[in-house]
Amino acid sequence: MDKKFKSGFCAIIGMPNVGKSTLLNTIAGQKIAIISDKPQTTRNKILAIYSTPTEQIMFTDTPGIHNPHNKLGEYMVRMANESMRDTDVVLFVVDASKGMREKEREIAENIGKIGIPCILVINKVDLIKKENLLPLIADFSSLNDFEAIIPISAKENDGVERLIDNITDYLEEGPMFYDEDMVTDQPEKAIAAEIIREKMLWLLDKEIPHGIAIEITRMKDKGKITEINATICCEKKSHKGIIIGKNGEMLKKIGTMARADIEKMLEKKVYLELWVKIKTDWRNSDFLIKNFGYRDDDEI
Repeated sequence: MDKKFKSGFCAIIGMPNVGKSTLLNTIAGQKIAIISDKPQTTRNKILAIYSTPTEQIMFTDTPGIHNPHNKLGEYMVRMANESMRDTDVVLFVVDASKGMREKEREIAENIGKIGIPCILVINKVDLIKKENLLPLIADFSSLNDFEAIIPISAKENDGVERLIDNITDYLEEGPMFYDEDMVTDQPEKAIAAEIIREKMLWLLDKEIPHGIAIEITRMKDKGKITEINATICCEKKSHKGIIIGKNGEMLKKIGTMARADIEKMLEKKVYLELWVKIKTDWRNSDFLIKNFGYRDDDEI
């Protein structure tokens, strides 16, 4: 292998809904992280692997840093903060259309304490006027001595290539950690569960989607078709009724939308069957949080 081959890890951090998952999917060239306009969509660390003949970068998408209200929220913030300590470069992503927020001052201070190179990524620049960009850069540059400040639109894939070039400058010579054709370390079962949850985030309102966990109880390849059985766990009886909907219409809609995306991922037909169960206050249960796959690295 070429001695100049570089590799390393890059953590993507920031507040909820700044476009971290969209950036991850754009870099990967396919959907591996779910997206919605609701806060705390991402619950776990998700790895995207970017490989070229001269480099391999492992990007980690993390939950949005917020003030937690339950044990699941505490786990999510812990995952985001811990990811910064075990990485070569940090990407601090902010939303250009929101300006600079107080929580971002706090995040910038924490980044400064860990002493790891940090690139500020100003995302969603397509949503602001060009003349407002320079004042925004000036505001954010006062927070930290960032290695670089890169304006991008992850959704439009504008500026992402320049961002990757900047990241490479902070990587050292190293091995190829994953096969060059791998784009994520997430098992298909985990991605399928997240796709189902994404559709519920899109279709359901208010607090219901935040109290949902998906458990894939069976995933069997039968040649031309893959059969998947999944249980949707919610926290209240009233929520169960809303998820199922009148005459089962909502559950059917969730299943139809999820199946289409899972078929794209697997590149084959999928038979998807969904059930709904009540798991009262599971977000405050250490056992259920771990059972649904939200585990610290040393517990995996």
